[in-house]
Amino acid sequence: MTTRGGTLHAPADVRGVGDREQPPTRLPLVVYVLALGTFLMGTTEFVVAGLLPEIAGDVRISVAQAGLLVTVFAVGMIVGAPLMAMLTLRLPRRSTLVLALGVFAAGHVVVALGNSFALLLAARFLTALATGAFWAVANVVAARAAGPAAGSRALGVVGSGAMLANVVGVPLGAFAGQVMGWRGPFWALAALAVAAMALIGRHVPRDASVHEVISVRTELSALRSGRLWLALAACATTTGGVLSTYSYVSPLLTDRAQLAAGLVPLVLGGFGVGALAGFLVGGRLGDHRPHATTIVAAAATTVLLLAICLLSGDAVPTIALVALLGLFGLGANPVLISLGVRFAGRAPTLGSALTVSAFNLGTAVGSWIAGLALGSPLGVTGPAAVGTAIAALTLIPTIAIAVIQRRRSAAPTGGAVVARAAAAHPENT
Repeated sequence: MTTRGGTLHAPADVRGVGDREQPPTRLPLVVYVLALGTFLMGTTEFVVAGLLPEIAGDVRISVAQAGLLVTVFAVGMIVGAPLMAMLTLRLPRRSTLVLALGVFAAGHVVVALGNSFALLLAARFLTALATGAFWAVANVVAARAAGPAAGSRALGVVGSGAMLANVVGVPLGAFAGQVMGWRGPFWALAALAVAAMALIGRHVPRDASVHEVISVRTELSALRSGRLWLALAACATTTGGVLSTYSYVSPLLTDRAQLAAGLVPLVLGGFGVGALAGFLVGGRLGDHRPHATTIVAAAATTVLLLAICLLSGDAVPTIALVALLGLFGLGANPVLISLGVRFAGRAPTLGSALTVSAFNLGTAVGSWIAGLALGSPLGVTGPAAVGTAIAALTLIPTIAIAVIQRRRSAAPTGGAVVARAAAAHPENT
């Protein structure tokens, strides 16, 4: 019988000194196959924003009402990732990934055929549930396939699929929407999801056979881990700080930096390229120095956001700062996912799912507060000010995790022994 149980090994400086392994020169092919899936997930999450006017006109609603298609997807991701992790607990991971892609494809077909706004909302929520399930399981499968010495690097590649979606998938989807109508991108995503199902079924290995079946109670025991909650807090504040600013960067560029509206997409593309590079570099660095990576990224992000607040009156430095924000602001995400999976102990899929929820919750709350700041006397610099404060909060959990780990490594019973004990039962710490 298969199970989701088992403990993932820690990145290099989380393990004892004598336990370090050399990272592989190449990642397994399955990691890149999973990145294709996250590319589809990232594309569908953001492409809707560029199609809202066309959808509103066709379904005969306001653009503001059509914006609920974005909101309901975010809610579905927040709720769906841990919920689906629990509901699919006894399914093999490969089956869960294929099923999630199947539901993903079906949801897009419903949207492409639907004429009722209520039906579109329901289909988007269903798609978000499938997206959350895929993300949660894909992270665990990638980390296991890469091994303990390259887990963060593998998660960086998987996450880069979503970053590549911002650079390539979303612009292509918007272009296809103009040429084929807004339903065209949904048909294309449904077809690509079906193709991805075949690749997943072929390349994702079967779960190893074990005798112990993990129960819901065992999964929930992961919630006792204090380090898991610190990692989740860092996930929420990381994306909350960066994306609360990014969500309202267009008015900052046009009204404050006096940049031509036609150049804004190029600046957003620079952010996307920076985020893609950040995921890949951050994941590679995180396998060797996870705590240093998360702390430096949080500090650099705070400084960059503060600089945007102060220098946004000049276009050139603002453009450069936005690109650097993509590089540093999201670069620690694969490391945080790896730590969340690690600290969840025998419930790695739940740990992964909770990081997905935390990222989306931080984005939702941060963007809401930033929207309020936009209407305040701070004006267009308000969201960046909010982002600076939220990003600075990331230093608290990341430093706390590093301090806890240092103390555990320096325990008188021997760092290596303590590290191995933590690997066996991290949910008790």
